[in-house]
Amino acid sequence: MTYGSSAWRDWVLDEEESRPFFKRALELGINFFDTADMYSNGASEEVTGRALRDFASRDQVVIATKVFFPLREGPNEGGLSRAHIMNAIDASLRRLGTDYVDLYQIHRWDYETPIEETLQALNDLVRIGKVRYIGASSMFAWQFARALALSDARGWARFETMQNHYNLVYREEEREMIPLCRDQGIGLIPWSPLARGFLAGTRPAVKEGETTRSRSDSKAHELYYREEDYAVLDRVSAVARELGAANTQVALAWLMRKQAVSAPIVGASKMSHLVDAVGALDVALTDEQVARMEEPYVPHPVLGHD
Repeated sequence: MTYGSSAWRDWVLDEEESRPFFKRALELGINFFDTADMYSNGASEEVTGRALRDFASRDQVVIATKVFFPLREGPNEGGLSRAHIMNAIDASLRRLGTDYVDLYQIHRWDYETPIEETLQALNDLVRIGKVRYIGASSMFAWQFARALALSDARGWARFETMQNHYNLVYREEEREMIPLCRDQGIGLIPWSPLARGFLAGTRPAVKEGETTRSRSDSKAHELYYREEDYAVLDRVSAVARELGAANTQVALAWLMRKQAVSAPIVGASKMSHLVDAVGALDVALTDEQVARMEEPYVPHPVLGHD
């Protein structure tokens, strides 16, 4: 979402600023790239597709994108109806410049379309080769369980991944969704692993910060910045000092210790963000440090399903 068009969000990097991040990510061994059709109203897919064609072999990278949110006004421009899914995948493939995507994800649950219709359409995309695997994103565990059971009953392609909202200051997914995913062999690729930068420890309570995004990202203040969130942040900062690591590395290392987590979805607007994220692989947390960071957490309302 960080790469595309600054006309969409002022913190988004335009194409020429974005390309070095793709090149460096590949050099660092990253091979999984996640985007969505609605990011920068399609420009993110275009930028991603061109960069990966220039810097990588198609069979050596995993390209993921998503469908649900509308890119423009119109009665058939959003949701998970068969009509929209079929139109959206063709548009995504054109923008990405590829004849298939490795992982096609439903961006949210569609309360207006029967899930049977959605799943059958996704299954058809797998069968005809436009999609290799399917995944889902933020929803309630009962919804995900219903979809998995229906796919199994009909012999359709089933969801292989869950891109859910999960980080040290939002752990509600540990109650139902993560145990379900572990039981069903579903890989987790959590979004907002750094709580939109909150866990970096560089954002004060007021809407200010060190980056353009931190100063204009009102969504972050809807999700985080509670008093109890700062208690967790204090523990993260203390562990980071003990290890001589960055806050971001500690937060990502915590996440990667969790069973079922395949890879966090990280966004980098500075090259140091990308290098630090990869450096998190070398951070070894003790059980005591993990327990200390988790101890201040208090229950939150469900966030991120809208």
